[in-house]
Amino acid sequence: MIHILTGENDFELNRALKALVNEFVSEHGDLALERLDGEEITPSKLVDSANNLPFLASKKMIVVKGAANKDLLEEVTELDLPETTELIVVVPKIDKRASYYKKLSKMKGFMNFSNSSANQLPAWVIDTVKSQKGKISHSDAQYLVDVVGYNQMLLSSEMNKLITYDPEITKQTIDLLCEPTPQATVFQLLDAAFAGDIEKAQKLYREQRVQKVEPVAIMGLIAWQLHILATVKLAGDRSVNQIAKQAKLNPYVVQKSKRIADKMTLAKIKQLVSDALQLDIDMKSKNINADEAMMFYIAKISLEE
Repeated sequence: MIHILTGENDFELNRALKALVNEFVSEHGDLALERLDGEEITPSKLVDSANNLPFLASKKMIVVKGAANKDLLEEVTELDLPETTELIVVVPKIDKRASYYKKLSKMKGFMNFSNSSANQLPAWVIDTVKSQKGKISHSDAQYLVDVVGYNQMLLSSEMNKLITYDPEITKQTIDLLCEPTPQATVFQLLDAAFAGDIEKAQKLYREQRVQKVEPVAIMGLIAWQLHILATVKLAGDRSVNQIAKQAKLNPYVVQKSKRIADKMTLAKIKQLVSDALQLDIDMKSKNINADEAMMFYIAKISLEE
């Protein structure tokens, strides 16, 4: 049988790959497993490997990781595997416009792993923690997603760390052990600034600088958040899902941004975007103290009506 594993959800893809390999190895042994590099193997080499008899086993499994070569994938669609061979092909990014995609997608063993929606992640966190004999509330699961982001691989790693420290995960242990992503921190920074909390907003900025995130990079993240706010504001009465689909944004990001955008005028958002653009130009073209300029910009957001 041929298994095609593809999609942007690395966590689920790797979990499925591990399950398939472990099940096979438990029955046929390690010697029956052959791993090939998808970037190096040629179509003819794959055909030879597939047709070679297994060594000291009744069946063998070939795992090809990182398959991206068009000719190789075309060959996979034409392969006539012997009953003694099982093939797994991992395709990091698949071109849905390619002629081979339609053939691969119709195979019985085709699996496409898309990222879980942000709205589903807290429930997934709760279930994963529970399966590891841990405990976390829904609000704290949501907080973990806010801090770490939407990457399930990273979330899984952070959950393992938290459970090792204390099976009962709380906001306090998340703050103690988890490093917020720059994107998450910048959203919190803007949230605090728009709420008028200059001290918290500037503290979050300083924390990013301690972590060696450059002012220009922070401004880039702020500009992206302002872009989302403007998009949401201009969308009017459209639903969160409609905005997310049309703007190609994560629904959860839209939902969080909408909470802020609803409290702001479009004129204010436009002014903040204009000021951000000018500051970005100044930091890149003039000899100014970028940190002082950024702190002033954050204070200005907090003080504006």
